Amino acid sequence: MGRLDGKVALITGGARGMGKAHARHFAAEGARVVIGDVLDDKGHAVAAGLGEQRCRFVHHDVTSEDDWAAAVHATVEAFGRIDVLVNNAGILRHAPIAEMAPADFRQVLEVNLVGCWLGIRQVVAPMTEGGGGSIVNISSIEGFAGAAGLSAYSASKFGVRGLTRSAAQELGAAGIRVNSVHPGGVLTSMSLSAAQSMTDVDPTAFIKSLPIGRFAEPVEISRLVAFLASDESSYTTGAEFVADGGLLSGPGY
Repeated sequence: MGRLDGKVALITGGARGMGKAHARHFAAEGARVVIGDVLDDKGHAVAAGLGEQRCRFVHHDVTSEDDWAAAVHATVEAFGRIDVLVNNAGILRHAPIAEMAPADFRQVLEVNLVGCWLGIRQVVAPMTEGGGGSIVNISSIEGFAGAAGLSAYSASKFGVRGLTRSAAQELGAAGIRVNSVHPGGVLTSMSLSAAQSMTDVDPTAFIKSLPIGRFAEPVEISRLVAFLASDESSYTTGAEFVADGGLLSGPGY
């Protein structure tokens, strides 16, 4: 404990799933946290559970420039600085390309990729003024290997990899590190709904095929994110961290 003592973090998509786990783990490690989400009731509940001295909630649509400006301002106003940004918010739409509405494809890119870009852009100034910081972009194993029916999601997550690398090149001189995390199957509602929608995959056989034959608990991803947010990863930027139970290590990839 105490890995993030003194750090102030903004975590998007913090009302449920992995974002909620990140917020709780960061607070347990000593950080003060602002969580943003469009799910106001759930977000307020997470913040209340952690206490006002440790966590605040802001309504935050990551596709909105105004919401990004307000979230960063609220973070600095509440806790005096911003050291960490976790671009966690994301959505998934499952449909074959021929059947997917262009509007749905664009929406996934707007939330998962453009939202990350807007966040990085917004924190550059306050992080630079504060002497640096860490940005952690949550991508996916779908950023390495596509899957049928997930064209939008996979395109967005491949894009996060490129954005992460470019941002690392631009921001290193300002003391800002940028890395990406690529979870595999995680026990969240989004991952489980995706697995259920892929009717051509036997989920039991899939899980048994993994070297670590189970889905991850959300906190297992949070521990990796916290490491990248902490000073323990001070020489790490532009890197990609896979947490997939060994899926991508197999011969099919």
